[in-house]
Amino acid sequence: MSQFSLVRARAPLRLGLAGGGTDVSPYSDDFGGLVLNVTIDKFAYATIAPRDDGRVELIAADSKRRWTGQCSPVLQRVDGLDLHVGVYNRIVKDFNQGQPIPVSITTHSEAPPGSGLGSSSTMVVALVHAFCELLSLPLGEYEIAHLAYQIERVDLDMAGGKQDQYAAAFGGLNFMEFYGDRVIVNPLRIKANIKAELESSLVLFYTGVSRESAKIIAQQTAHVKSGEQKSLNALHAVKEEAVRMKEAILKADFDGFADSMRTGWASKKKMADSISNAFIDEIYDAAIAAGALAGKVSGAGGGGFMMFFVDPARRPDVMRTLAEFSGQVFTCNFTESGAQSWRMA
Repeated sequence: MSQFSLVRARAPLRLGLAGGGTDVSPYSDDFGGLVLNVTIDKFAYATIAPRDDGRVELIAADSKRRWTGQCSPVLQRVDGLDLHVGVYNRIVKDFNQGQPIPVSITTHSEAPPGSGLGSSSTMVVALVHAFCELLSLPLGEYEIAHLAYQIERVDLDMAGGKQDQYAAAFGGLNFMEFYGDRVIVNPLRIKANIKAELESSLVLFYTGVSRESAKIIAQQTAHVKSGEQKSLNALHAVKEEAVRMKEAILKADFDGFADSMRTGWASKKKMADSISNAFIDEIYDAAIAAGALAGKVSGAGGGGFMMFFVDPARRPDVMRTLAEFSGQVFTCNFTESGAQSWRMA
């Protein structure tokens, strides 16, 4: 490891199209989960620069959090820098014989935590990928995604599912299967015209950071453990829509795609309280009235990003309507590749 070189990595954020929530344990362990998602041209970034002063520096540039301390094999939790600490500690323990690594780690993301685009998990994947580059670790996509999941869900005890890590590691449009510890990522090959139509038909609206996601996931988990039938039936229905939407995309059945998104959103709202609220419902109704064919929240719910499926000819109408609310309107393009890392001399 040269002290004069630094490494960078980036990983793409994702839109949860269908099946979200069925990748969360214990549902995925007991019933198997199915998720359809696609990565978009918004990224989480990580830079690791070796140091020669025996210290570690952690920086979250977008939230202006910074910590510097003496290099050690195990860093203590630092508020707002949990992801940095979690990745550093696991890499040192598992891949550097417990020997501390004097580095500066800087991150930033094009979407905030709680956005519903998998930003925290995507950041962990970017950090792991950067360390793989720094230490020349021969880890593939499945291994990087699994390690990122372990760091976030086990080491840091952060609630959530598994789809985000695998989306960030693999990239592209994927149909994912979750069976306990076994994950299968099926990349979907779609024609250029189908991809163009989907990209042209999507509108994203950022409602603000969700502070409900951990609560929603905890409630969903409790419902599954207790066998609460309404929530279980909703999860089963959401899972069925992942299959239906996948088939609609492969057949270029855009009416079917829109219908599946509408049905999936109706089912998702039954999984737990707080997935929707009066503000989200108002935005949804206004977008539909302006010409949107379907919509949903991306992520656990309660806020973050909403997505709408719109006839491309009506997209300006929907975007103008959404711009009247407090929030931000976006379009997006899909990305083909997953996390990448590179070395700077």
